Amino acid sequence: MKNISIIYKTVLLLGSFFFVLNTQSQELETYINKALDNNPEIRKFELQYSIASEKVNEVNTIPNTEFGVGYFISEPETRTGAQRFKISAKQMLPWFGSITVRENYVSTLADVKFEDIVIAKRRLISSVSQSYYTLYANKAKQSILIENIKLLKTYETLALTSVEVGKASVVDVLRLQMRQNEMQQLLEILDQQFLAEQTKFNKLLNQDKAIKINVINKLNFPSEDFEIDSDNLALHPELLKYDKLYQSIEKSELLNQKESSPMIGFGLDYINVEKRSEMNFNDNGKDIIMPMVSISIPIFNKKYKSKSKQNKLQQQEVATQKQERFNSLETILDKALKDRISARISHKTQTKNLKQAKNAETILVRSYETGTINFKDVLDIQELQLKFQMNQITSIKKYYLQTTIINYLTN
Repeated sequence: MKNISIIYKTVLLLGSFFFVLNTQSQELETYINKALDNNPEIRKFELQYSIASEKVNEVNTIPNTEFGVGYFISEPETRTGAQRFKISAKQMLPWFGSITVRENYVSTLADVKFEDIVIAKRRLISSVSQSYYTLYANKAKQSILIENIKLLKTYETLALTSVEVGKASVVDVLRLQMRQNEMQQLLEILDQQFLAEQTKFNKLLNQDKAIKINVINKLNFPSEDFEIDSDNLALHPELLKYDKLYQSIEKSELLNQKESSPMIGFGLDYINVEKRSEMNFNDNGKDIIMPMVSISIPIFNKKYKSKSKQNKLQQQEVATQKQERFNSLETILDKALKDRISARISHKTQTKNLKQAKNAETILVRSYETGTINFKDVLDIQELQLKFQMNQITSIKKYYLQTTIINYLTN
């Protein structure tokens, strides 16, 4: 049932997450599924959960049975004969219900480990998605730089033609070439950053760092934001984990109360008696069998009282930690929502500015026909256009990064 629950929760999370993508990137869904299957951190938490679950069988035991053998070096004489050796067996039993309470306590500890699996899967989905969007933004910026370098080469050709007819200066050509050099430098830097991010992405999938990652060519900016239910934050696994910890402390206290109860023991002593040779009577050499019942009472129970006090303090600590984490997650959620709105505003502005910059570029190029082109103005407009294009990609990246955070917190 636990494994089914893990799969069910993961499917729900993935479903809500890819609803946001609106099927723009099937590659990302494939990568996430692969990461969930192969990531060593997930495997680590699953093994920890299996170990914690197996401990239930470990505690489902009673104390060891005690056996004893004794030999009388100096044989005591009795009426029926001399005692030669003694064999004893003893079994202590915990108070009624103690084993069940111990099993329940260990089960709650396993439940805490289960929440670790759910949290780790959520975090992995978020990490893979954010890394993917970072790769997309990098590739998109590289494409923009390549287009702008081609555009500058076209301007350079125009400038060389203008120099030949005396309508432009060689300085204009040099400016265009220097600008191309700067863009080429930025392009190469972005390529190195892409390779570094690709290594990070591959390691999240637990595969070779050199494997090429296919990134979507174009990521559209959503026309509207999907609705979220902020109340779901209270059901986040990071907070549910504190509830499980609180329950484990409750079970620990029940176990403490049981352990402060008496233990009952049952035993049997067998004493071998040697026959008396000089006498003949009915019980001559009759062995002794003695059943026994014992009870172990924790008269000095100071440690149990101390344990109860510790449990109460731990419960207060867990409640405080949960409230602290809730406040932190709520702050992160609110910031992500505001940042996503900011990304939408920025994208809208950059789109508007980019349109105007292209209009200005068109006007400047047309002026070439009249021989009045100013290549310094061309460079200024081209630089603005590049800035707006880069900012547009950054706003798209920012929007999707914030969306992954919102999904992590509310789904």
